[in-house]
Amino acid sequence: MAARRERTEVADSQQGADRPQPNLLYIHSDQHNPAVTGCYGDSLVETPHLDGLAARGVRCTEVYCPSPVCVASRMAMLAGQYPSDIEVWTNSHILDPGVPTLAHAMGAAGYRPVLAGRMHAIGSDQLHGYAERPIGDHSSNWPGSGDTPKKMTAKLERAGAGQSSYEVHDDDVTAEAVHFLNRLGVGRRAGLAEDPFSLTVGLMLPHDPYLARRQGYEWYRQRIGPPTVRDPFDNDLHPFIRWWRERNGWQAVSDEWVLGARAAYWALVSAMDSMIGQILQALIDNGLAENTLVVYSSDHGDQMGEHDLWMKRTFYEGSVRVPAILAWPGVLPEGAVCGRGMSALDLNATMLEALAAPALPNSRGHSALELLRAEGEGEWEDVALSEYALKEGVVQRMVRKDEWKLIYHWKERPQLFNVAEDRLEQTDRAEDPSCRGIVEELTGRALDGWDPENVAQRLQERCRESEMIRDWARQTKAPEQFRWEAQPEMTFKE
Repeated sequence: MAARRERTEVADSQQGADRPQPNLLYIHSDQHNPAVTGCYGDSLVETPHLDGLAARGVRCTEVYCPSPVCVASRMAMLAGQYPSDIEVWTNSHILDPGVPTLAHAMGAAGYRPVLAGRMHAIGSDQLHGYAERPIGDHSSNWPGSGDTPKKMTAKLERAGAGQSSYEVHDDDVTAEAVHFLNRLGVGRRAGLAEDPFSLTVGLMLPHDPYLARRQGYEWYRQRIGPPTVRDPFDNDLHPFIRWWRERNGWQAVSDEWVLGARAAYWALVSAMDSMIGQILQALIDNGLAENTLVVYSSDHGDQMGEHDLWMKRTFYEGSVRVPAILAWPGVLPEGAVCGRGMSALDLNATMLEALAAPALPNSRGHSALELLRAEGEGEWEDVALSEYALKEGVVQRMVRKDEWKLIYHWKERPQLFNVAEDRLEQTDRAEDPSCRGIVEELTGRALDGWDPENVAQRLQERCRESEMIRDWARQTKAPEQFRWEAQPEMTFKE
């Protein structure tokens, strides 16, 4: 009760003594490139519910994930720290259960945080501070083959009309989220005392496989166009990009596969938007919308064939930039746009300040609540960092500062883009003599407190640890917690 009283006092000072404690609805999707959203400028995609949310709140345009790969990004976002801080770089690494998270901080403030759906945590701790988890992940709790993806051409070849278990999973998650809000509405209408709620909804869409239900797929297949930027597979490619494309079989992809995968991706974004619409409508129908902070974001993007790349795992905008929409009636302005450079770790800190919850002890994020209230005006350091590493010796870090983005490649030449002038990142300025000072400044920023050799060494050690946990889980048939059981028949191509 002491934590609740303290939180009430802080909330009163921020929002006015007559305002009740706020609720939180945090919707976190998987692999959503913000460029495929109506409110971010896509004239083809149909996303009326996200567009409506943006009209009722603040749309942030320059937010970057802490890592362009699922587990590293999600665990960093939960912990409010960079992957190197928590030593989670791949999809098989385990977040230490002793690391306090966003959910722990909300619980410490008196909330009872609930998670429905995707978290993608590896290991025995499948809550990481959440008090309830009515629906879990479709995937195993234990390490698998996520660190070293095989050639990905099959995903493009198989793209088309059909269905994946991910969409079925999200149908169930959506129903559970609506049910949760309906139960709150029943109590509210019965006059029962209301405690503020914290509900996180973890969606899988629009993550590949690029399979979408026929009606949506056919509509987009008739209208979708090719990628804007095509990069020939030649020696002009950056060495990492060339290696990455060759490894995944993306030296050349047929136009039919490209258009099929893109049509499916657009259809999956629309399907996800429809699910979000159901959740937002339940919030309204149950009289909960007026005092709820709604936050929408994603763990990373999808490159959708731009630069002849797919999915994530690079620092091009399509992979590393994420959507971020926040709406809070009476607190945040409506229809505002914030174009300041931010990290997804800042969203963590922002939500905690909004709920008057304690800041995470080692958080690297900074609350942007006042910045958003001022529609992006005011003091703010426009900097975001992101990192990616593979056991093959790939160690990279991105620094986005003001209009510049530097990609530091350990043992390879850097890349530099002016994303304000060149959002499609067609001109690498790293060798431009006029940019020498910028390269030096941002390289120093990338290496400040971050040692790529140490990252490479610790990554190898962590991978060996993960391999032993994987083998142990297989041999002992380790139990699964909060597992949503995907069935083979759920995924098919028509």
